Amino acid sequence: MKRVIVESPYAGNTKLNEIYGELCMKDCLVNHDESPYASHLLYTRKYVLRDNNPKERELGIKAGFYWRDLSEKTVFYVDVGWSEGMKLALKDCKKKGKSYEVRTLPKGLKELLIEICEEEGLN
Repeated sequence: MKRVIVESPYAGNTKLNEIYGELCMKDCLVNHDESPYASHLLYTRKYVLRDNNPKERELGIKAGFYWRDLSEKTVFYVDVGWSEGMKLALKDCKKKGKSYEVRTLPKGLKELLIEICEEEGLN
């Protein structure tokens, strides 16, 4: 397995973006033989950091970027667009000379995302 950093949107419709991020991690595991790490899904947990607090958001971004040094690649999932955090992560990859890839979810996981969103009442 390769260690990869997963970058996907978080801000905005956080419920939708959390589900999307989890499916991105699933894609890494089942379709790419990768061990994914997604700091934006970990550090934003209720009792860790608050994404709407600028100092805590900055701390979370910095901590996530630190893990990139140990990864073999960063994977950007863009089905729902690019967030500002993802754009910063791309700059970090380029600055550090780290490998990256832009992906979309495969058909089956896109269908699962739609199904989950319908069940959860998300658009």
